Amino acid sequence: MKKIGLLLFSLVLGAITLQSCEDQDDNAVPVNDFIWKGLNLYYLYQENIPNLADGRFSNQGQLNAFLETYQNPEELFESLIYREDASGNPVDRWSVLFSDFLVLENALQGVSKSTGAEFGLVYVPGSTTDIFGYVRYIMPGSDAAGKDIQRGDIFYAVNGTPLNVNNYQSLLSQDNYTLNFADYNNGTLTPNGHDVSLTRTEYSENPVYIANTYTSGSHKIGYLMYNGFYSNYDTQLNAAFGEFAAAGVTDLVLDLRYNGGGSVRTATYLASMITGQFNGQLFAKEQWNDKLQAYYEDNSPEALENKFANQLANGTAINSLNLNKVYILATGSTASASELVINCLKPYIDVTVIGSTTVGKNVGSVTLYDSPDFTASHRSGSHRYAMQPIVLRVLNKNNFGNYSNGIEPDAGQNEDFGNLGVLGNPAEPLYAKAISLITGGGRHAPDDAPALRLFKDSKNMKRFGNEMYVEGLPGGSTGLIKDLQ
Repeated sequence: MKKIGLLLFSLVLGAITLQSCEDQDDNAVPVNDFIWKGLNLYYLYQENIPNLADGRFSNQGQLNAFLETYQNPEELFESLIYREDASGNPVDRWSVLFSDFLVLENALQGVSKSTGAEFGLVYVPGSTTDIFGYVRYIMPGSDAAGKDIQRGDIFYAVNGTPLNVNNYQSLLSQDNYTLNFADYNNGTLTPNGHDVSLTRTEYSENPVYIANTYTSGSHKIGYLMYNGFYSNYDTQLNAAFGEFAAAGVTDLVLDLRYNGGGSVRTATYLASMITGQFNGQLFAKEQWNDKLQAYYEDNSPEALENKFANQLANGTAINSLNLNKVYILATGSTASASELVINCLKPYIDVTVIGSTTVGKNVGSVTLYDSPDFTASHRSGSHRYAMQPIVLRVLNKNNFGNYSNGIEPDAGQNEDFGNLGVLGNPAEPLYAKAISLITGGGRHAPDDAPALRLFKDSKNMKRFGNEMYVEGLPGGSTGLIKDLQ
């Protein structure tokens, strides 16, 4: 890479010194060179990968010789990722490499190809291979929005082929396909002859899906279904809380059951909207790999802290509810930044989780470009590769962030595939349970729906479906590099 990148590389890390770099070509394998140096510097599990060790290569020539043994950047990237430990336990399921950074940037903001019918895939009762799908919600303005398909519909096949764990990806990743529906009764699927053809097009999802209020006695309950921490929609999120504040909301039900995560900064804003009384206090803190953590703590410790805020990045005042309690709906698709909100709010207010155990993604990523400081500025014009490696863990105020097995609900309530209900309606089972807890009793949906095992969903089927990421390197990499010069 460029000299300024090598300065960061050598001084920040105290790592390898690529001798005689002026006499050797560090662009002999340009994309591979970027991948190796970016992962050596930032990858959270760098110390677990022998080929990423700081002393692995004594000069650029040796590194070039190593990089040239890989047929393509994808092969190199996979070889350097800590997918599982020595016992075969999964570790890093999320680091990704993109050949086009525009696709990655769009994915970070909820832009991707979609039919607009968001769905989950679960195992057929008694089977370890056969699966079926259920429609979770329909996105407005999408192809599905104009078709005869709605939440709660069950599909067992695509293009006439029954779904299983081996064919689902190829069937559901086509740009055009037909869903074949069935009736569901206590775990039994019966084809009903109903079919719907759908087309995938590029779609930008507004994550603020539903925001309404419900009054029960002295309780003015705000309900927000929020499906992704996309910073492009921070203004819409803040507007929803403005409506809640104007309506005099006393209690909040935050529906994150299908929220796979997103921006740490947006998660911090959401927490600030729920509360408001903790402005300036520590919400979440970042923990990077050992060598970077030591450097940042010595030079820019505040850059590792995400604090409750009273305004958005554009200066708009945050609409806060000043609540001391929040009810969060969660499922096996609740991940990343959603789990961060739960974990990091708990030291401050009462958080009641309703539903089922969350994913357990307690690590986050950052976008790295092929540029002198790995930011988008002055990135290489010779290719469009970028990567999104896991680079940090996020801890709460009390230094807790160990929920890799998921966050258990305080009040269990499985989704009933025979009665999913209408989202945002007080009779919908999970929402009904929250209302009963808020009001101190009363009728609510039974919690004895069978716990069918979730296989995949339409978001985590994508290469960047469940994510938590920071929108920049700590302290601003340019500033850090200047400190080193």
